[in-house]
Amino acid sequence: MDLAWEAHGTGRPLLCLHGFGLDRTVMAAALEPVLAERPGWRRIYADLPGHGESPAGPGDSDGVAASVHEWADRLLGGAPAVLAGWSYGGYLATALAARWPASVAGLLLVCTGVRIRPQDRELPPGPPPPAEPGWLDQVPPELRGHLDAALGQRTAAVAGRVASALAAARPGDGAYQERLRGTGFPVADESRLGYPGPACLLSGREDRIGGYAGPFRALAAFPAASYTVLAGAGHYLPLEQPAAFRALTLAWLDAAFGDGPGPGPISGC
Repeated sequence: MDLAWEAHGTGRPLLCLHGFGLDRTVMAAALEPVLAERPGWRRIYADLPGHGESPAGPGDSDGVAASVHEWADRLLGGAPAVLAGWSYGGYLATALAARWPASVAGLLLVCTGVRIRPQDRELPPGPPPPAEPGWLDQVPPELRGHLDAALGQRTAAVAGRVASALAAARPGDGAYQERLRGTGFPVADESRLGYPGPACLLSGREDRIGGYAGPFRALAAFPAASYTVLAGAGHYLPLEQPAAFRALTLAWLDAAFGDGPGPGPISGC
């Protein structure tokens, strides 16, 4: 199938996969501030099947992963790409790397759980961190429950920034998304996913959507991976702590691919 997409820059391909229920604009909001001024990368932002401007696709995540691989293979002429995935996009990127490792040059996994069913996720214990008074007052009511669970930076400024990014996302095919989540969410080889090449796993300590413990426990399946968990960050880590996200991402790209002069100190932690 054909996916809706857009690209920025030239050079080594970096295929960016967004989270469930969102679209490519949210992934671009996270990565373009990091890479727009770093030459040598062609950032390709795709809408997953049934999301954004892409048509509905297969009824399970195995089929979604196969569709993304077939589309990317045609687009890139078989050349390998670094995959950047956030949440469900990272879950799919891991499946792609496990099944078609020759097509993958590296993995950047952001707030990506290793178990997709909500009941199988290992979430942080205890209550969420303290919140700024009235921090959700200016957020649309339909987003308040989600952001209350998702965010570690519990301030009005961060909630507004994340809510604006979510509101800008095109809704896609909601009926298709619900069917996928209800009957075909996990990939068949979920318990065996891994990747031997360069990888960077970033998690938020306060991520009550995907959790941080699962990716840490999975590190044995990612022997060349670095893993960072950021205190005070949740499921929207790139938008909650953009300076830290930029520094960590650029440091990994420099180390794994020898690009650029280095990101400078991490100032967002």
